Amino acid sequence: MKYKSFLTGLFILFIFTSRVSLKAQARNLALKEAIELSLKNSKVLKNNALKIDMAAIDVTGALENRLPDAGTSVSYLYLPVKPNIDLKTGSNNNTNTKVHQVVYGNVSVSVPLYTAGKLTYGIESARYLEQAIKLDAEHERGLVILNTIYACINLYKADQAITLVRENLVQARQRVTDFSNLEKNGVLARNDLLKAELQAGNTELALLDAESNFKLACVNMNLMIGWTEQTEIVPDKTGIALPTEIKSLESYETDALQNRKDVVALTYRKKAAISGIRFAKSDYYPGIALTGGYLAADIPGFLSVTNTVNIGIGIKYNIASLWKTKTKIQEAKLKLQQLENNVEMLNDDIRLQINRAYQSYLVSVKKIQVFEKSVEQATENYRITKNKYDNALATVTELLEADVALLQSKLSVTNAKADSFLAYNKLLQVSGLLNN
Repeated sequence: MKYKSFLTGLFILFIFTSRVSLKAQARNLALKEAIELSLKNSKVLKNNALKIDMAAIDVTGALENRLPDAGTSVSYLYLPVKPNIDLKTGSNNNTNTKVHQVVYGNVSVSVPLYTAGKLTYGIESARYLEQAIKLDAEHERGLVILNTIYACINLYKADQAITLVRENLVQARQRVTDFSNLEKNGVLARNDLLKAELQAGNTELALLDAESNFKLACVNMNLMIGWTEQTEIVPDKTGIALPTEIKSLESYETDALQNRKDVVALTYRKKAAISGIRFAKSDYYPGIALTGGYLAADIPGFLSVTNTVNIGIGIKYNIASLWKTKTKIQEAKLKLQQLENNVEMLNDDIRLQINRAYQSYLVSVKKIQVFEKSVEQATENYRITKNKYDNALATVTELLEADVALLQSKLSVTNAKADSFLAYNKLLQVSGLLNN
């Protein structure tokens, strides 16, 4: 008997500690902290960091093209057939020396002196592209911030829905209890009690849906900020505040053209394309380099050459560039034209985005006003209907409908405020101001 009591106590202790542990996993999360964590753990931004590193390597490679080229070679040749050797030295040209092998080595160094700007334009292009990739990463940073805000708002809306539905469920269950007592005393019809029980059941289903949505919102947020999936988040409501005033539509358009990183990135890509055209044109010109080297050779039993140091100037020109370079230039010009068209398309798209976001925010503010008034009306309607019902002037159906309308109006005003906060941050994002 004592053994069973011990096991029972141990089991109760285990259940208690498990619940405490699960409860301890709940963590408060403010909007600012969520943004910081998502920026730190974003896989998109980590991938962008790798792209920036690769672009920096391309710049380094372009700079290294200015350094001297150096090479060395050593060869050994076996001669199975006796070669004919004719020494142009004025002495006896006939020799009976048997030559069967040749060994020679060469070290050469070449320093570019003139490349028709090819090195300069290559470095310029690489640097412009590096800047463009950095700006692309900044633009992606704004999108990550906006996605985090969306996730926080979804979490907030789900949490508020749970709170409101639970409050309504408490009232619905209390109503069922009251109606049940009235029905037992013969004061209330059985049909009216069933209606109240049906509404309570529907409210319980709504609560299950709200809790499920909250759990999914928690999982989504945990994946974004790097927390474990099982962590239950307590959303902080203090960071969700609407601005008291906003600027004009024209001001946001001006801000976008000045601050949007993707616009500036296209500008740098245009500069890189211009450098690409100049780079292609440089193929029309020869390359000049300062050259130097050292040569050593040994033909056993016949000839040995050492200390052969040479220095000079070399000119290199690819004749095929006369008919091949034109195509490269045309291709580079078409790329520039395409980028110019992309800039115009992006500017038009930005204006459309700002107009859409601006109007969406204005509408969301008006919705808040409408829904807040609806809450007042629904509250008063429920009060009047309840008084009528208590005085047998209204039916149970009317009372339940008034209760549902009140709950819907409360949910609507909560969602409207959250949506308005989202709309404002979307306006900041499309204007290039969200990163700030």
